[in-house]
Amino acid sequence: MNWKVVMTPLKLLTGIHSPADVKKLTPEQLTELAAEIRQYIIEVCSTNGGHLAPNLGVVELTLALHRVFDAPRDKFVFDVGHQSYVHKLLTGRWGQFPTLRQYQGLAGFPKREESEYDAFDTGHSSTSVSAALGMAAARDLAGDDYHVVAVIGDGSMTGGMAYEALNAAGYQRRRLIVVLNDNEMSISKNVGALSRYFYVLRTREMYKSLKGDVEDWLHSTPHGDDVLELIDRVKKGVKGIMLPGAVFEHLGFKYFGPADGHDEAQVEELLRAAKEEKGPVLVHLVTKKGKGYRPAEESAAAFHGTGPFEIETGKKITKPGAPPAYTEVFGKTMVELGRDDEKIVAMTAAMPDGTGLTPFAK
Repeated sequence: MNWKVVMTPLKLLTGIHSPADVKKLTPEQLTELAAEIRQYIIEVCSTNGGHLAPNLGVVELTLALHRVFDAPRDKFVFDVGHQSYVHKLLTGRWGQFPTLRQYQGLAGFPKREESEYDAFDTGHSSTSVSAALGMAAARDLAGDDYHVVAVIGDGSMTGGMAYEALNAAGYQRRRLIVVLNDNEMSISKNVGALSRYFYVLRTREMYKSLKGDVEDWLHSTPHGDDVLELIDRVKKGVKGIMLPGAVFEHLGFKYFGPADGHDEAQVEELLRAAKEEKGPVLVHLVTKKGKGYRPAEESAAAFHGTGPFEIETGKKITKPGAPPAYTEVFGKTMVELGRDDEKIVAMTAAMPDGTGLTPFAK
């Protein structure tokens, strides 16, 4: 069966030939463009397959990157690279996008031979910070002054290579920006101590809102200012313990966030502030995987990397007579073996869905 992409008419995206065109848009036009981009990605992925949920989650983030920085002079390194569809659309490749993941078409990951805007060929997790640090070192040795930005997900941040790079970057004090795209997901739901730490940082926003309400109330009461002064002295005494982002601060990074990664104006503001820093900076953005497409929001793992599907329902499309996927066969076989031998255990590559082991776990 041949799949044909049926496109919704594009109004703004067809006028984007380079990031310079993105910089000219008004806030209202940016909102409209974000909606067009999401619809376009959904339509192409519904026929070609692809990494749908990760890209729907980085639309505003990527728009802000291209408005604040000057690619290709400034370098973006996407980790794992599967969240670069929006970047491709904003760098003159929207017309080729229906060829995504097709023979001689656009690659599903950044590809230097494909575009001057793709600074690094990525395809494996946790490599972005080390690659970006290498670029920053090359820049400094050459006496240049462009910016280097690594965009890494909270799932990739659990990889050891990312911490080797953070450790080196903090020590070298090179000018480098790391954007942490925190969507609470890798391919499957995140687990572990680091995931819990990011959860604490995310809930800080609720604390900030409550803190503001309490401060407003104290200012309006007798001796309220004295109470606030006492609280401030106590807070400074325990700041090292309670400091949000303390892990990154101790590694030598200036920490900004967490912030709403779908508020394009707020993301721009943070990135512009990060540009002014002379050393390494980490910008922590909270996003929703699958943003704007209900089936992907409700089942982000299933739509992380997907085959063709019906847009209206999210139901996967399979070719008549197609054999089952290897992971499906493997998963069923593991369940059968587990019934016969209760000593059998399974270790996943951090993704029970992607390895077919979710039925075994259940």
